[in-house]
Parts: sequence; structure tokens; C-alpha cells
Amino acid sequence: MTMIAAGSPVPEFSLESDAGRLVTSASLQGGWWVLYFYPKADTPGCTREAQAFTAHRAAFGELGVKVFGISKDKVAALCKFRDKYALEVELLADPDLAVHEAFGAYGEKLMYGKKVQGVIRSTFVIDPSGRVAHVFPSVKVDGHAEKVLEVVRSLQGGGATETPKAKRTRAAKPAS
Repeated sequence: MTMIAAGSPVPEFSLESDAGRLVTSASLQGGWWVLYFYPKADTPGCTREAQAFTAHRAAFGELGVKVFGISKDKVAALCKFRDKYALEVELLADPDLAVHEAFGAYGEKLMYGKKVQGVIRSTFVIDPSGRVAHVFPSVKVDGHAEKVLEVVRSLQGGGATETPKAKRTRAAKPAS
């Protein structure tokens, strides 16, 4: 399956959230939002990714951006995951993988050098008109939430800004 491209309309969906509500693509139109697909709740990489989006929740909120994590886990597993790590991003359950497949976030991938079928860790920035504004295919977890925030700022016309961590890293390098 091919991943949905930037400029494409968002596929219609309706998913149950860990907050006990139904989240639909139609209900999100009119604002900016981020959908990130992750393989499984309470695994190391998925936990770091959810914690990073939680850590930047206020910055996304200041930009009027809602962030949702989507996995094939059932709602009960998402609630346990949220509570265990005090996550503050809304998590959506897609146990039948319909939304994963609609976005192209499920399919063939390499895992430990072998081709397997599975969830492709990927992120989509959606604009207020309900179109995909930016695609992050095959995401690497560390630093990802910051990259998404920079892209959203840029798409909204604010330009990319550095995170404090990025500034510290550069300042720590010796002058040449």
C-alpha cells in the first residue's frame, strides 16, 4: 500500500479515544492537527514518542494544533498506557487497522533486516481544510516531536524556531 501524499484529502474516519469519545475526521476540520501512527502501546520507542509529544503539548496548543496518536491497540490498553506514563496526548484505537491502511501506515517494512507486515511509524500534519500538509514517513523517534513542531510552525507561516535542547547542543560544541 502507498502512503497518502501531501496535498491529499484526509480519508474519512471515526475512532474511539482513550478519553472515551469518538474522534472523526469531519469533527477536526477547521483546525490544524497531527496524527502519528505507532506500533504498540507501552513499548520503548512508542513510549518515548508519546512522552515527547506530551512534553511539547503546550507548544502545539499555543499553535492551535491537536495531536493524536493512533495504534492498533484496544482502548483499554491505551488507557493503561496513558495512565502509566501520564500521557497528555489523545490516543485513538484502530484495532482493525482501517485508518492505518487508509493512510498507508500499515504494510511491508524492514524489521531487523527482514521484510514483515506491520505498522509503519509515520506522522501526518493536517491543515484546517482537511488536507495532508506534510508527511513524515518511516519516523525515527528521537527528536521527532520537535521536528513536527518546527514543520507546523513553518506551515503556519511562523518559521522554524530552535528548541532549548538544540541551542544547548550547538553552544556546547567547541569553536573552530
